Amino acid sequence: MALPTLDANNLKVAAVVAFYMFSALVMVFVNKAVLSNSPDLPLLFLLFQLIIAVFLLHASAAFSSKVEIPKFDRTVAKKLVPVVLVNIIGLVFNTLCLRDVEASFFQIARGLVLPLTIVVFSAHTRTKPARNVIFAAAIVTVGFMLGVAPTKDLPAASIPSTLSLFYGVLSSLFIAFHAVLIKSSLPHCNNSTIQLAWWTNVGSAIFLFPFVFIHGEPWKLLDMYFLTNWDWRVFAWGSLVTGVFGFLLCVAGLLSIKVTSPVTHMFSSAARSVLQTLIGVLAFRDVLNVNRGVSITVIVIGTMYYTWIKSMPAAPQQNRRNDPEAAIPLKADRVEEKA
Repeated sequence: MALPTLDANNLKVAAVVAFYMFSALVMVFVNKAVLSNSPDLPLLFLLFQLIIAVFLLHASAAFSSKVEIPKFDRTVAKKLVPVVLVNIIGLVFNTLCLRDVEASFFQIARGLVLPLTIVVFSAHTRTKPARNVIFAAAIVTVGFMLGVAPTKDLPAASIPSTLSLFYGVLSSLFIAFHAVLIKSSLPHCNNSTIQLAWWTNVGSAIFLFPFVFIHGEPWKLLDMYFLTNWDWRVFAWGSLVTGVFGFLLCVAGLLSIKVTSPVTHMFSSAARSVLQTLIGVLAFRDVLNVNRGVSITVIVIGTMYYTWIKSMPAAPQQNRRNDPEAAIPLKADRVEEKA
Protein backbone atom coordinates (compact mmCIF):
# COMPACT_ATOMS: atom_id res chain seq x y z
CA MET A 1 0.00 0.00 0.00
CA ALA A 2 1.39 3.36 -0.99
CA LEU A 3 2.18 5.78 1.78
CA PRO A 4 0.38 9.16 1.71
CA THR A 5 2.50 12.02 0.49
CA LEU A 6 2.64 15.55 1.78
CA ASP A 7 2.05 18.32 -0.74
CA ALA A 8 4.02 21.54 -0.72
CA ASN A 9 1.23 23.44 1.05
CA ASN A 10 1.10 20.96 3.94
CA LEU A 11 4.87 21.14 4.32
CA LYS A 12 4.71 24.95 4.36
CA VAL A 13 2.03 24.93 7.07
CA ALA A 14 4.01 22.40 9.14
CA ALA A 15 7.19 24.48 8.78
CA VAL A 16 5.43 27.72 9.81
CA VAL A 17 3.78 26.08 12.84
CA ALA A 18 7.12 24.56 13.92
CA PHE A 19 8.85 27.94 13.46
CA TYR A 20 6.15 29.69 15.50
CA MET A 21 6.28 27.16 18.36
CA PHE A 22 10.10 27.12 18.45
CA SER A 23 10.33 30.94 18.51
CA ALA A 24 7.74 31.22 21.29
CA LEU A 25 9.42 28.58 23.45
CA VAL A 26 12.84 30.15 23.02
CA MET A 27 11.45 33.55 24.06
CA VAL A 28 9.92 32.22 27.28
CA PHE A 29 12.85 30.14 28.45
CA VAL A 30 15.67 32.50 27.50
CA ASN A 31 13.75 35.32 29.20
CA LYS A 32 13.28 33.16 32.28
CA ALA A 33 16.95 32.11 32.35
CA VAL A 34 18.17 35.72 32.13
CA LEU A 35 15.66 37.07 34.68
CA SER A 36 16.55 34.25 37.10
CA ASN A 37 20.34 34.47 36.76
CA SER A 38 20.93 38.20 36.37
CA PRO A 39 20.55 41.14 38.75
CA ASP A 40 17.16 42.81 39.03
CA LEU A 41 17.17 44.64 35.69
CA PRO A 42 13.78 43.79 34.12
CA LEU A 43 13.13 47.21 32.53
CA LEU A 44 16.61 47.52 31.03
CA PHE A 45 16.33 43.96 29.71
CA LEU A 46 13.01 44.80 28.05
CA LEU A 47 14.39 48.07 26.63
CA PHE A 48 17.25 46.22 24.92
CA GLN A 49 14.74 43.82 23.37
CA LEU A 50 12.70 46.69 21.94
CA ILE A 51 15.78 48.43 20.51
CA ILE A 52 17.01 45.22 18.88
CA ALA A 53 13.56 44.61 17.36
CA VAL A 54 13.53 48.13 15.84
CA PHE A 55 17.05 47.61 14.45
CA LEU A 56 16.02 44.30 12.85
CA LEU A 57 12.93 45.90 11.31
CA HIS A 58 15.14 48.52 9.65
CA ALA A 59 17.61 45.82 8.55
CA SER A 60 14.75 43.81 7.03
CA ALA A 61 13.48 46.89 5.19
CA ALA A 62 16.94 47.39 3.70
CA PHE A 63 16.88 43.89 2.19
CA SER A 64 13.18 43.47 1.38
CA SER A 65 10.76 45.85 -0.29
CA LYS A 66 7.87 44.06 1.48
CA VAL A 67 8.96 45.53 4.83
CA GLU A 68 7.95 49.19 4.85
CA ILE A 69 9.21 51.44 7.62
CA PRO A 70 6.87 54.42 8.13
CA LYS A 71 8.13 57.98 8.17
CA PHE A 72 7.82 59.71 11.52
CA ASP A 73 4.59 61.69 11.64
CA ARG A 74 3.69 63.57 14.82
CA THR A 75 -0.03 63.38 14.06
CA VAL A 76 0.10 59.60 13.65
CA ALA A 77 2.27 59.27 16.76
CA LYS A 78 -0.32 61.09 18.87
CA LYS A 79 -3.10 58.85 17.58
CA LEU A 80 -1.08 55.73 18.46
CA VAL A 81 -0.26 56.80 22.04
CA PRO A 82 -3.07 54.67 23.60
CA VAL A 83 -2.03 51.41 21.91
CA VAL A 84 1.66 52.05 22.62
CA LEU A 85 1.06 52.83 26.30
CA VAL A 86 -1.13 49.76 26.76
CA ASN A 87 1.46 47.62 24.97
CA ILE A 88 4.44 48.71 27.09
CA ILE A 89 2.51 48.48 30.37
CA GLY A 90 1.43 44.94 29.44
CA LEU A 91 5.00 44.00 28.53
CA VAL A 92 6.36 45.32 31.82
CA PHE A 93 3.83 43.35 33.88
CA ASN A 94 4.46 40.32 31.67
CA THR A 95 8.21 40.50 32.35
CA LEU A 96 7.71 41.00 36.10
CA CYS A 97 5.31 38.04 36.21
CA LEU A 98 7.76 35.74 34.41
CA ARG A 99 10.57 36.90 36.68
CA ASP A 100 8.63 35.99 39.81
CA VAL A 101 6.92 32.70 38.86
CA GLU A 102 8.16 29.35 37.61
CA ALA A 103 8.21 28.87 33.84
CA SER A 104 5.71 25.99 34.07
CA PHE A 105 3.32 28.23 36.07
CA PHE A 106 3.51 31.14 33.62
CA GLN A 107 0.69 29.67 31.51
CA ILE A 108 -1.57 29.64 34.57
CA ALA A 109 -0.57 33.09 35.84
CA ARG A 110 -1.65 34.59 32.52
CA GLY A 111 -4.63 32.27 32.08
CA LEU A 112 -7.20 35.07 32.13
CA VAL A 113 -6.18 36.52 28.75
CA LEU A 114 -9.15 35.00 26.89
CA PRO A 115 -11.88 35.82 29.47
CA LEU A 116 -10.60 39.38 29.91
CA THR A 117 -10.38 39.89 26.14
CA ILE A 118 -14.02 38.86 25.82
CA VAL A 119 -15.03 41.19 28.68
CA VAL A 120 -13.06 44.17 27.33
CA PHE A 121 -14.38 43.65 23.78
CA SER A 122 -17.98 43.37 25.01
CA ALA A 123 -17.64 46.53 27.09
CA HIS A 124 -15.96 48.38 24.21
CA THR A 125 -18.63 47.42 21.66
CA ARG A 126 -21.52 47.41 24.15
CA THR A 127 -22.55 43.96 22.98
CA LYS A 128 -23.37 40.77 24.86
CA PRO A 129 -21.27 37.71 23.94
CA ALA A 130 -22.99 34.49 22.91
CA ARG A 131 -23.69 31.84 25.54
CA ASN A 132 -21.12 29.40 24.15
CA VAL A 133 -18.48 32.16 24.23
CA ILE A 134 -19.34 32.86 27.88
CA PHE A 135 -19.13 29.13 28.59
CA ALA A 136 -15.67 28.92 27.00
CA ALA A 137 -14.51 31.89 29.07
CA ALA A 138 -15.95 30.26 32.20
CA ILE A 139 -13.98 27.05 31.51
CA VAL A 140 -10.73 29.01 31.21
CA THR A 141 -11.53 30.99 34.37
CA VAL A 142 -12.14 27.76 36.31
CA GLY A 143 -8.77 26.49 35.06
CA PHE A 144 -7.10 29.67 36.34
CA MET A 145 -8.77 29.32 39.75
CA LEU A 146 -7.65 25.71 40.03
CA GLY A 147 -4.07 26.73 39.27
CA VAL A 148 -3.87 29.52 41.85
CA ALA A 149 -5.72 27.64 44.60
CA PRO A 150 -3.45 26.98 47.62
CA THR A 151 -2.21 23.41 48.01
CA LYS A 152 -0.10 21.66 50.64
CA ASP A 153 1.98 19.50 48.28
CA LEU A 154 4.17 22.35 46.98
CA PRO A 155 7.48 23.48 48.51
CA ALA A 156 7.50 27.07 49.73
CA ALA A 157 9.84 28.16 46.90
CA SER A 158 7.32 26.98 44.27
CA ILE A 159 4.32 28.85 45.68
CA PRO A 160 3.76 32.07 43.69
CA SER A 161 3.39 35.27 45.66
CA THR A 162 0.21 37.31 45.60
CA LEU A 163 2.16 40.10 43.89
CA SER A 164 3.32 37.82 41.07
CA LEU A 165 -0.28 36.69 40.47
CA PHE A 166 -1.30 40.35 40.46
CA TYR A 167 1.33 40.97 37.76
CA GLY A 168 -0.10 38.07 35.75
CA VAL A 169 -3.68 39.35 35.97
CA LEU A 170 -2.63 42.89 35.01
CA SER A 171 -0.58 41.50 32.12
CA SER A 172 -3.64 39.59 30.88
CA LEU A 173 -5.83 42.69 31.25
CA PHE A 174 -3.51 44.94 29.27
CA ILE A 175 -3.09 42.28 26.56
CA ALA A 176 -6.89 42.30 26.29
CA PHE A 177 -6.94 46.11 25.97
CA HIS A 178 -4.14 45.91 23.40
CA ALA A 179 -6.07 43.40 21.29
CA VAL A 180 -9.08 45.72 21.16
CA LEU A 181 -7.00 48.85 20.45
CA ILE A 182 -5.26 47.22 17.48
CA LYS A 183 -8.47 47.54 15.44
CA SER A 184 -8.65 51.31 15.84
CA SER A 185 -4.87 51.74 15.43
CA LEU A 186 -4.28 49.89 12.15
CA PRO A 187 -5.97 52.52 9.92
CA HIS A 188 -3.40 55.08 11.14
CA CYS A 189 -0.66 52.72 9.84
CA ASN A 190 -2.15 52.12 6.37
CA ASN A 191 -3.56 48.84 7.77
CA SER A 192 -0.01 47.47 7.89
CA THR A 193 0.87 45.25 10.86
CA ILE A 194 4.59 45.79 10.11
CA GLN A 195 4.19 49.55 10.36
CA LEU A 196 2.18 49.15 13.56
CA ALA A 197 4.91 46.87 14.94
CA TRP A 198 7.49 49.59 14.19
CA TRP A 199 5.45 52.33 15.87
CA THR A 200 4.73 50.08 18.85
CA ASN A 201 8.37 49.09 19.39
CA VAL A 202 9.73 52.61 18.91
CA GLY A 203 7.03 54.20 21.04
CA SER A 204 7.37 51.58 23.78
CA ALA A 205 11.15 52.12 23.92
CA ILE A 206 10.67 55.90 24.21
CA PHE A 207 8.10 55.59 27.01
CA LEU A 208 10.16 52.96 28.85
CA PHE A 209 13.50 54.81 28.62
CA PRO A 210 13.00 57.34 31.47
CA PHE A 211 11.61 54.67 33.82
CA VAL A 212 14.75 52.60 33.33
CA PHE A 213 16.72 55.49 34.82
CA ILE A 214 14.11 56.30 37.49
CA HIS A 215 14.36 52.68 38.63
CA GLY A 216 18.16 53.10 38.72
CA GLU A 217 18.88 50.06 36.56
CA PRO A 218 21.84 51.54 34.58
CA TRP A 219 23.62 52.29 37.86
CA LYS A 220 22.86 48.78 39.13
CA LEU A 221 24.36 47.41 35.93
CA LEU A 222 27.53 49.49 36.34
CA ASP A 223 27.87 48.52 40.01
CA MET A 224 27.50 44.84 39.18
CA TYR A 225 30.05 45.08 36.36
CA PHE A 226 32.77 47.02 38.20
CA LEU A 227 32.27 46.04 41.85
CA THR A 228 31.40 42.34 41.68
CA ASN A 229 32.35 39.23 39.75
CA TRP A 230 29.01 39.23 37.95
CA ASP A 231 29.09 37.35 34.65
CA TRP A 232 27.57 39.99 32.35
CA ARG A 233 27.60 37.65 29.35
CA VAL A 234 24.36 35.93 30.45
CA PHE A 235 22.54 39.28 30.43
CA ALA A 236 24.14 40.47 27.18
CA TRP A 237 23.57 37.27 25.23
CA GLY A 238 20.09 36.89 26.68
CA SER A 239 19.17 40.41 25.56
CA LEU A 240 20.48 39.70 22.06
CA VAL A 241 18.79 36.31 21.70
CA THR A 242 15.41 37.49 23.03
CA GLY A 243 15.57 40.64 20.90
CA VAL A 244 16.16 38.55 17.77
CA PHE A 245 13.53 35.97 18.67
CA GLY A 246 11.06 38.68 19.65
CA PHE A 247 11.36 39.97 16.10
CA LEU A 248 11.15 36.45 14.64
CA LEU A 249 8.09 35.74 16.77
CA CYS A 250 6.33 38.74 15.26
CA VAL A 251 7.09 37.34 11.79
CA ALA A 252 6.12 33.83 12.87
CA GLY A 253 2.79 35.02 14.24
CA LEU A 254 1.97 36.83 11.00
CA LEU A 255 2.92 33.78 8.92
CA SER A 256 0.98 31.41 11.17
CA ILE A 257 -2.19 33.51 10.91
CA LYS A 258 -1.67 33.84 7.13
CA VAL A 259 -1.09 30.17 6.16
CA THR A 260 -3.07 28.33 8.84
CA SER A 261 -6.63 28.35 10.03
CA PRO A 262 -7.54 29.81 13.43
CA VAL A 263 -8.03 26.26 14.73
CA THR A 264 -4.57 25.16 13.58
CA HIS A 265 -3.04 28.31 15.07
CA MET A 266 -4.74 27.69 18.42
CA PHE A 267 -3.84 23.99 18.42
CA SER A 268 -0.20 24.95 17.95
CA SER A 269 -0.55 27.42 20.84
CA ALA A 270 -2.06 24.68 23.02
CA ALA A 271 0.71 22.24 22.09
CA ARG A 272 3.27 24.93 22.88
CA SER A 273 1.72 25.44 26.31
CA VAL A 274 2.09 21.76 27.10
CA LEU A 275 5.70 21.73 25.87
CA GLN A 276 6.40 24.89 27.85
CA THR A 277 5.20 23.19 31.02
CA LEU A 278 7.21 20.01 30.40
CA ILE A 279 10.40 21.94 29.56
CA GLY A 280 9.90 24.08 32.67
CA VAL A 281 9.74 20.94 34.79
CA LEU A 282 12.76 19.33 33.13
CA ALA A 283 15.03 22.33 32.55
CA PHE A 284 14.19 24.52 35.54
CA ARG A 285 13.09 21.71 37.90
CA ASP A 286 9.72 23.37 38.37
CA VAL A 287 7.21 21.52 40.52
CA LEU A 288 4.14 20.24 38.67
CA ASN A 289 1.50 18.94 41.04
CA VAL A 290 -1.99 17.63 40.28
CA ASN A 291 -3.62 21.06 40.68
CA ARG A 292 -1.30 22.70 38.16
CA GLY A 293 -1.61 19.84 35.69
CA VAL A 294 -5.41 19.92 35.84
CA SER A 295 -5.39 23.74 35.64
CA ILE A 296 -3.30 23.85 32.47
CA THR A 297 -5.44 21.11 30.92
CA VAL A 298 -8.68 22.99 31.66
CA ILE A 299 -7.29 26.29 30.34
CA VAL A 300 -6.16 24.61 27.10
CA ILE A 301 -9.54 22.83 26.70
CA GLY A 302 -11.46 26.09 27.23
CA THR A 303 -9.27 27.97 24.75
CA MET A 304 -9.57 25.23 22.13
CA TYR A 305 -13.34 25.11 22.63
CA TYR A 306 -13.50 28.86 22.00
CA THR A 307 -11.45 28.40 18.83
CA TRP A 308 -13.81 25.64 17.67
CA ILE A 309 -16.75 28.04 18.24
CA LYS A 310 -15.01 30.64 16.07
CA SER A 311 -14.46 28.11 13.29
CA MET A 312 -18.15 27.20 13.06
CA PRO A 313 -20.09 28.85 10.21
CA ALA A 314 -22.38 31.64 11.34
CA ALA A 315 -24.32 34.53 9.90
CA PRO A 316 -21.88 37.40 9.23
CA GLN A 317 -23.59 39.93 11.50
CA GLN A 318 -24.10 37.41 14.30
CA ASN A 319 -20.50 36.25 14.08
CA ARG A 320 -19.20 39.80 14.16
CA ARG A 321 -21.32 40.78 17.16
CA ASN A 322 -20.26 37.83 19.29
CA ASP A 323 -16.64 37.33 18.32
CA PRO A 324 -14.18 39.44 20.29
CA GLU A 325 -11.46 38.64 17.79
CA ALA A 326 -13.52 39.22 14.65
CA ALA A 327 -11.76 42.50 13.91
CA ILE A 328 -8.47 41.76 15.65
CA PRO A 329 -5.85 40.68 13.07
CA LEU A 330 -2.96 40.22 15.45
CA LYS A 331 -2.51 39.84 19.19
CA ALA A 332 1.00 40.03 20.56
CA ASP A 333 3.10 39.89 23.67
CA ARG A 334 6.84 39.95 23.81
CA VAL A 335 7.75 37.61 26.66
CA GLU A 336 5.62 34.68 25.67
CA GLU A 337 4.36 35.38 22.23
CA LYS A 338 2.89 38.17 20.48
CA ALA A 339 -0.14 35.50 21.94
